[in-house]
Amino acid sequence: MEYDYLIVGGGSAGSALGNRLSADPKNRVLVLEAGRRDYKWDVFIHMPAALAFPIGNKHYDWKYESEPEPFMNNRRIYHARGKVLGGSSSINGMIWQRGNPLDFERWSKDQGMESWDYAHCLPYFKRMENCLADPDNPYRGNNGPLQLERGPIKSPLFKAFFEATVEAGYPRTDDVNGFRQEGFAAFDRNVRRGRRLSAARAYLYPAMKRPNLTVKTRAMVTKVIFEGTRAVGVEAIIKGKKQFIHSREVVLCGGAINTPQILQLSGVGNASDLEALGIPVVKDLPGVGANLQDHLEVYVQYSCKEPVSMQPMLKFWRRPFIGAEWLFFRKGPGATNHFEAGGFTRSNSTVKYPNLMFHFLPLAIRYDGTAPSSGHGYQVHVGPMYSDARGTIKIKSKDPFEKPALRFNYLSTEQDKQEWIEAIHVARNILTQHAMDIYNGGEVSPGPSVDTDEEILEWVRRDGETALHPSCTAKMGTDEMSVVDPKTMKVHGVEGLRVADASVFPYVTNGNIYAPVMMVAEKAADLILGNDPMPPENLEFYRHVQV
Repeated sequence: MEYDYLIVGGGSAGSALGNRLSADPKNRVLVLEAGRRDYKWDVFIHMPAALAFPIGNKHYDWKYESEPEPFMNNRRIYHARGKVLGGSSSINGMIWQRGNPLDFERWSKDQGMESWDYAHCLPYFKRMENCLADPDNPYRGNNGPLQLERGPIKSPLFKAFFEATVEAGYPRTDDVNGFRQEGFAAFDRNVRRGRRLSAARAYLYPAMKRPNLTVKTRAMVTKVIFEGTRAVGVEAIIKGKKQFIHSREVVLCGGAINTPQILQLSGVGNASDLEALGIPVVKDLPGVGANLQDHLEVYVQYSCKEPVSMQPMLKFWRRPFIGAEWLFFRKGPGATNHFEAGGFTRSNSTVKYPNLMFHFLPLAIRYDGTAPSSGHGYQVHVGPMYSDARGTIKIKSKDPFEKPALRFNYLSTEQDKQEWIEAIHVARNILTQHAMDIYNGGEVSPGPSVDTDEEILEWVRRDGETALHPSCTAKMGTDEMSVVDPKTMKVHGVEGLRVADASVFPYVTNGNIYAPVMMVAEKAADLILGNDPMPPENLEFYRHVQV
């Protein structure tokens, strides 16, 4: 069969596009996902608190590693990416953050990006949301497929943390996704009745009954097939067999790593790099795989003097009871994603809007599930949002199964290093306020021995981890380093090929990137279908007045 739209990647953006493009029964739509199904019985996906288990597991995770990072003591930084239907939305922390409105004002200042300002993006954020916590808020949606609940923040540690932020001079806010992002609040999350609500469950499964939508898993796309400069389909390995699948249009939704990899394997990228690997050049686009951006973060951990943290829930013998309570009642420790609260603030007086993000957890734990052995604890995740470091993604050979070389260049700039020093000072200032005294049993990580600026930077080099927000590797725009036309989502210089995922961001947004990825997919659906775009909503939003 020849399809009208062939979507490469059944992850976050691909799930949304599979739904929207197949809404017209005349469109024959195929979604190809390299990973497996997100089976309904799979507790590691659907139990929110089990989010650490899929990371590092080949059945869920692409298991990427960076090249030795030259400014991080040559460490390789592990990068988990979802290799399952729903993509990273099936293994992420379920945190819903749009970013700051000024992110999209910044996007709109790039060449050709005028229609990507906040006023034009807001209607698409609202279209996909069903915000249960504040359904009448004009900034929030209440009829979309992505149901959002707000963290219950029942632990007394949350109350103390919020009081400490105010004591430290940082404001509270009602909703980081509403009028004012700057400040601290409970976070929205993609959890519905105690279960993870991934993009696949919200968008793709409701559409699978349509006869014009086909979804294939364990289908690894190895390259786009071109006739001249027109994409006519893909080559894919489906359940071990090579197939050539024809389509009127191909839409890449592989994310910031897989999308540039497929483009390069297909002959679209930096010509000199492709020629060196013996790949025929279809279109010389040096921006493919360039402009790589991400968020690096650390865990500032404290011992807790009172037995009020969730640390006992980590004990192995409790797991059957936690699992049973979740399985039968969708309640208890298994029903939380842990990331229930946090906030955004500025680390210095020169930045126009928040450049630091905080997540507060009422326990001390790493993404891989490991925890310090000091009993009760709590922590903040913190890191700069707008590093000016830029990295690259480049394939190493013509072999589609060889992972590309990822170079993020964390801590490579003076701005990045300075904001990291400021970030740790801000975190410590908050966590040592009077409101935390009753719980503060002392800093566990990095610990009091890490004090000077250089000691802080050395600790970040040694201990920093990715916040898992790779983006910007096939950016929208019209300059010489852009890859995608922001008015059509078409790849420059070729026909029949579009991109709609995190790779098209010109700049990474302030916060977790799942929500803006879904906004891009929603907006891209209208652009691909030729629909009239949703009219802009010119709502005011908070702007800090610099003194």
